[in-house]
Amino acid sequence: MVSSRNAAVSGGSYDDPSGVALDLADPAAFVGHDPYAYWDLMRRSDPVRWHPPAEGRPGFWAVARHRDVQACYKDAARLSSARGTVLDVLLSGGDSAGGRMLAVMDRPRHRELRRVMLRAFSPRVLRHVEEAVRQRADALVAAVVGAGEADAARDIAEHLPLNTVCDLLELPVSDRPSLLGWNKRALSSESGEDDPFDALEARNEILSYFVDVVRERRRRPGEDVISMIAGARVEGEPMTEDDLALNCYSLILGGDESTRVTTIGALHALGTHEEQWRRLRTGGAAVRTAVEEVLRWVTPAMHFARTAAVDLRIGDAEVSAGDIVTLWNISANNDPEVFTRPRGFDVGREHNPHVALGHGPHFCLGAFLGRLELSAVLDSLVRRVDRIGILAEPPRVYSNFLFGHSALRLRLD
Repeated sequence: MVSSRNAAVSGGSYDDPSGVALDLADPAAFVGHDPYAYWDLMRRSDPVRWHPPAEGRPGFWAVARHRDVQACYKDAARLSSARGTVLDVLLSGGDSAGGRMLAVMDRPRHRELRRVMLRAFSPRVLRHVEEAVRQRADALVAAVVGAGEADAARDIAEHLPLNTVCDLLELPVSDRPSLLGWNKRALSSESGEDDPFDALEARNEILSYFVDVVRERRRRPGEDVISMIAGARVEGEPMTEDDLALNCYSLILGGDESTRVTTIGALHALGTHEEQWRRLRTGGAAVRTAVEEVLRWVTPAMHFARTAAVDLRIGDAEVSAGDIVTLWNISANNDPEVFTRPRGFDVGREHNPHVALGHGPHFCLGAFLGRLELSAVLDSLVRRVDRIGILAEPPRVYSNFLFGHSALRLRLD
């Protein structure tokens, strides 16, 4: 049966399995509801669903199955990133950085700029930071072990990714607390009571900061990533200061937020699955496979979004040019057609084609770095920790984009 907008609007609700109506555009949608039960129902009953318009916002498609999500990521020619790749941005009219920032750019410019950025973030170039990452991760874990109650977010996860990216960009240590605060406000909040303009203000602060940094690096270039990008040409022309600042903004957000949330999720998963922790600690599973399972299990970016450039078919749905299409990683990464016992946390899972880092031409630029940081934390835990004790149910991040916890009370014994 072919799905369409009209059929989807007239033929079904978008309730979760408990009967509660969920609006996927609402940051609170999954704060108090089970996302896995919801997406399990969607994959079985309506895997490419038209989410109807509401007051003040257009409708959009939600893609739930792994095979459809993966195919959409590959189809960059017909599913454009240039208007934006996050649902709330697209619903508000599109991203002003479209065509200027790598994450919201289409080919051919995307291919050229990505080639420039990959030189700065390639495994070969990053090998020199590996030892520093491992030393920093080990020091953070060591400071918490045996020290009584700690907060995994405040004491471990908030320090490693931000400082690693700042080291690569050669940003002053004194500036990093401000950058962390802006990053935390830019994509999520603590509750629905927070002022929605806080996120906008935080993004503007980051951009303003990087405009100043870019100007300075152009006056006095060094060997850092920003200087390298600032000296490159894309389509035969140097990038403007504003475009450079936008891409630095993307690097600092992407390099910090997702790894921070994933690190918190790793500690929570290992602390609540004692048999898997023992398996990892005693060598019954490798850190390599555990890192991939943590990424799948947490899936820090619940979705990414595209805009249909032409009429096309996704699964059984007829999508029209101009439609917003959301690709739900959190659903794809729990699809039983691909993952055996998807809601079983398995640190030794070998077949693990998750899409936590995206797929296709927009695959995460910092994938190597993110995996390195998670590996460093797990290595240190394996060497130093006997038991991970979770002391309280952690609060969920208030966001329809990020999935995870903003804090985690625990003991590392």
